[in-house]
Amino acid sequence: MKVSKYLRGSGRFLAFVFVASVLWLLFDMAALRLSITDVNGQLMKELVLKERELAKRPNSKPTNFRHYPVQKVKPDIETSRGSETLERQVVEVYRRKKPDRINGEKKVAPKSDANIVTVTGSDSKVHVDIKSFGQNGILEKQNAPSNKVSPRMGANVKKGVLTKTKAPSAGQEGKQAPSNNTKEHQIPPRIPPQDFKIPQDVVLSNKSNSTLRKIKPDASNNAPTTQSPKQERSVQMVQMVDKRKSVNKTDSLPVKTLVQVTAKPPQLLLNASNIRAELLDSTGVRKQGGLHVVMNLDVTHKPRDSRALGQFGWAAEVPLDDLEESRRRWSEGYFNVFLSEQIPVDRAIPDTRPPACLQKLVHDDLPTTSVIFCFVDEVWSTLLRSVHSVLNRSPPHLLKEILLVDDCSTKDYLKDKLDAYMSQFPKVRIIRLKERHGLIRARLAGAAEAKGDVLTFLDSHIECNVGWLEPLLDRVYLDRKKVACPVIEVISDKDMSYVMVDNFQRGIFKWPLVFGWSTLSDDFIRKNHIKVSDPIRCPVMAGGLFSIDRKYFYELGGYDPGLDVWGGENMEISFKIWMCGGEIEIIPCSRVGHIFRGENPYGFPKDRQKTVERNLARVAEVWLDEYKEIFYGHGYLHLLGKNLIDIGNLTAQVQLREKLQCKSFKWYVENVYPELEAPLAKAEGLVFNIGTRKCLVQEKGSLSFGICDLSKQSQHFSYSWVRTLHQNTSCVSPQVTGRGVALEPCDNTKPHLRWLHKSNKFLLEHLIAETHPQRMCLEAGPKGDTISLKECNASSTYQKWHFTHYYAQ
Repeated sequence: MKVSKYLRGSGRFLAFVFVASVLWLLFDMAALRLSITDVNGQLMKELVLKERELAKRPNSKPTNFRHYPVQKVKPDIETSRGSETLERQVVEVYRRKKPDRINGEKKVAPKSDANIVTVTGSDSKVHVDIKSFGQNGILEKQNAPSNKVSPRMGANVKKGVLTKTKAPSAGQEGKQAPSNNTKEHQIPPRIPPQDFKIPQDVVLSNKSNSTLRKIKPDASNNAPTTQSPKQERSVQMVQMVDKRKSVNKTDSLPVKTLVQVTAKPPQLLLNASNIRAELLDSTGVRKQGGLHVVMNLDVTHKPRDSRALGQFGWAAEVPLDDLEESRRRWSEGYFNVFLSEQIPVDRAIPDTRPPACLQKLVHDDLPTTSVIFCFVDEVWSTLLRSVHSVLNRSPPHLLKEILLVDDCSTKDYLKDKLDAYMSQFPKVRIIRLKERHGLIRARLAGAAEAKGDVLTFLDSHIECNVGWLEPLLDRVYLDRKKVACPVIEVISDKDMSYVMVDNFQRGIFKWPLVFGWSTLSDDFIRKNHIKVSDPIRCPVMAGGLFSIDRKYFYELGGYDPGLDVWGGENMEISFKIWMCGGEIEIIPCSRVGHIFRGENPYGFPKDRQKTVERNLARVAEVWLDEYKEIFYGHGYLHLLGKNLIDIGNLTAQVQLREKLQCKSFKWYVENVYPELEAPLAKAEGLVFNIGTRKCLVQEKGSLSFGICDLSKQSQHFSYSWVRTLHQNTSCVSPQVTGRGVALEPCDNTKPHLRWLHKSNKFLLEHLIAETHPQRMCLEAGPKGDTISLKECNASSTYQKWHFTHYYAQ
């Protein structure tokens, strides 16, 4: 009864509509399912047909392969000769021969929508799957090894994604790297140059949205042919068809590439002297060549293990069972030494260069360089990784040598064991200092032994990125007075991940000569039309990593040999370069990772703080001119007392500056670093007494009061950074034995001439005698006719003074 009640009238109609809707929905879902089944069946049929067609082709593989990359075909020649083979192949690239003919036959590119690469050589065939791992830093998710990132370790790099961070101060040990921001940045793909040969020892950057696919080899490639020995042993590129697609600079992913290699590793063709002859003419003068795209070299002596810990710059995690050992060994280098030893010494790292760097050209006839590492008790794994990164990613004919300057290390593994290991690399030389000299003099010792045209100084806990060297050498080639610095990126001290930094950063300093990084403002970038790949003028270099013309380095006098151990040398050489006619630039197309450590793992022959303070005082006295008072006024007043600290003889440095006809520090501030806040006085102008409503006057060697008048120079005083109240060369001096004041010649080394003003929150407007045995303040007489010292009184208006202008507190 109840049901029939609801089915009467309009209820019956609504029930009918509901039932009809449900039936219609069921029929619609069934039809959709049948349609999807038909589509899937058709796709599977087409896929099977394609697979069968590919299977009929020789040397073919399924297109949906999921292999890890093999970076290099293992050579059948000894390791010590491999670098010479690579040098010969690099020379071939520098010749700029178009690889359009082999054995006299011109190869025609088949029509295809993708890039096609076939590398041919002698009779054997080897298939190699290559992915842009070291260059791109991004792997497809299905191929990524299960190397989880520990949140406990504060990982900075995710699979396929790099997190940008502001650059910490490189070369300034003892300062912790700043925390990362949250912005994530994917490395965009890159397109390889069309006429680039692929040596077997070389990993070519494959950043591209185009797919490199195999083609069916010509019959001529399979049939025996008559070739000269040189042709048989050379690896040549038959063809590369490059159809470039638009590249999204942030979102696009690299495409897996497949390269067919049909050659044995080439035999040696030229020795070292032959290679040099290829680049030099009969007179010994470097040939004037053209331009080429930076070579994306990444050499390894065996296929890299793609699943190795820390591979591709990914964050590594310490197993729970090894956490205690990891903590215990932290002090060996003040970074995760345990993890570092688990990571391959030649691991791949992501190519973090801006995409625009692909269009940048460098000269063929670049100068050679000597790379100088100075170290003391460096961790074994990081030292080896530093050396391998230079050897693996530098064009061999440009790398004259690597000099390892051992500053009297105490670790046993850095002696005979290091000699034995480095003996396999002919270009590596070890220079051992018999006693500890410190970083500065160790670098001078390395520079004295260098034979390259350019000196490249690197820290011994770095990893050079792909294409790092040529952009530096090219800037020096264009102007020998340019000093080129790479972008210094971060290798995490906790999880050893490789972290890229924000763009448009330059080195600066703040008082008292403290190095730091500053990002160019958006307005400045727009106004000057600065591109992400353009060199950036740098007021101060970090000091740890840079390239400089060897002769120019000595023209500048090198480092000040009076500087001890470490600290302030980056300031000294930066001021010297800019003020004496040179320039410092950061080169965005050159990238080097650096481990930033919280503390120095090595000791100082003397107290660390005193050593750095002494070095900075030498720099200030030689280069800062009248601005040195700002340096001393920021906490270094104690350095003014020569009886307390001996900064050494400055005569040679002062004479060098005069000889080089260097500009003033004022010129440096106005032309190189105008953003620097550098007022020569903390306050100046009329000194107004609130109680008397009059101003201080200096007349005939004595102090008095008068009606305030800005036009009278006798009423103009300055309150300096070294806390003196002076007019011209005369300073107001409190009398220690009495309560009077007098005028005497200014001497910044005399503490009794110093007054505190705006430094005591209870006596902000007072002038307090700094060194008086009692707290005494400068006070005007009630009638405005006397001036004396009285016990400080916060409420007394006769003890309150105002300057016309305040520039700093």
